[in-house]
Amino acid sequence: MTWLLALVLLVAAAAGLLRWRRPAWYWLTFGVTLAALRLLVRYGSVMDACGLTVPPPRWRMRLARMTNRDMPGPRAPRILRLRPTRTGLVLRIKLRPGQDAFDVAASTDRLRHSFGLYGVSSRELRSGIVELRMTGYDVLKRVHMPAKTDPAPMRIPVALREDGAVHYRDYRAIPHALTLGATESGKSVYLRNLVAELAPRDVGLVGIDCKQGVELFPLARRFSALADNPDTAADLLDALVDHMEGVYQTIRAHQGVASAIPDAEIAADIWDLPEDLRPVPIVVLVDEVAELALFANKVEEKRRDRIITALVRLAQLGRAAGVYLEICGQRFGSELGKGITMLRAQLSGRTAHRVNDETSANMAFGDIAPDAVLAAISIPAELRGVAISGDSTGGWSRIRAPHTSLRKAVNICNRHADRTPDLPELAPFRPVLPHLTPVPAPAVESAPSAA
Repeated sequence: MTWLLALVLLVAAAAGLLRWRRPAWYWLTFGVTLAALRLLVRYGSVMDACGLTVPPPRWRMRLARMTNRDMPGPRAPRILRLRPTRTGLVLRIKLRPGQDAFDVAASTDRLRHSFGLYGVSSRELRSGIVELRMTGYDVLKRVHMPAKTDPAPMRIPVALREDGAVHYRDYRAIPHALTLGATESGKSVYLRNLVAELAPRDVGLVGIDCKQGVELFPLARRFSALADNPDTAADLLDALVDHMEGVYQTIRAHQGVASAIPDAEIAADIWDLPEDLRPVPIVVLVDEVAELALFANKVEEKRRDRIITALVRLAQLGRAAGVYLEICGQRFGSELGKGITMLRAQLSGRTAHRVNDETSANMAFGDIAPDAVLAAISIPAELRGVAISGDSTGGWSRIRAPHTSLRKAVNICNRHADRTPDLPELAPFRPVLPHLTPVPAPAVESAPSAA
């Protein structure tokens, strides 16, 4: 009996240590089983306490009175499936007649406390079917991306959401995006993750980094064009507009609008073209957009108007030509001058890291998801990399990108430098770099032979 007690104490101590130091390991070994049992045991009473039950149907009450049986109790939503994941549980329920998915969404905080889980979020899959995603621990405290993701040609995993799901950047669904964040908020790491995920794919990368190139020029071997000052940026954006117009001419020449052509083969953008004729898509990354919009004299004002006009044209017309914008900055409001709000209206994807004031958060979400403004200004300073991501649908979620060091991103870009496409219109802006010299392997000293 003594050894059994010692074994129980050892297991309890191991569980406590794992929960403290390695919450993900604790969840996979102990937490998922305990949470599933706790949920199934408490389910009926918790749903009743949260007001998520309905009275029994009249025919059952009438039948109970006729047979002198106990009156049936209130009915909770029926459990369709309970599935464990690497970060929590996924509970799918079927609502009873008279229930609303909004009532479940409003009760997520009470469900979190009642089931003893870290977080609960809900979404309606279809009429009457609601899915509750529950996390067993703080998945954003130490981000570990799953080994298997579901990428697509222009869909890349860049972060982890607070419900444990992978956050993807889908350029075909949301072609242009705006990323805001104060200094030391994790904005550069997020941008670095984008480049590292795009580097192994057949896509052209164009960078504009007016901080003398300190963020993007270490990754230059994977870029088809780079600009490190506003003057070069203006010429580069004009060249991108010319490239976009050339792509449209290619689409026009191969649209196939003859009556004999099937509807599915009529081309309206580059993705409708055959692979051998399809131009390479281009992702334009702009770091610190305010440096492009500020001016101090008339000459710089003309250059600024030229830059903003080109960006607006790319945002309005670039999607069909395969030109996608990623614009980053600390602020993006009307104080940057005319044309800025027109440009912001075209950036349907919004990501806000920690910001310094509510006005900056309103610049990101005030026109698409007002509920996300409070979440953006409540990000603590010590949680670098945590951000709020939203889009024009009004939905938003809390995300955090895994920490990718500059050394790791440089190695990825160097490894895939051969995928950098040659774009004739952008050839004058391609960075000229020395050839990589292979590092010799360290010599292995052999052990001295015995005399």
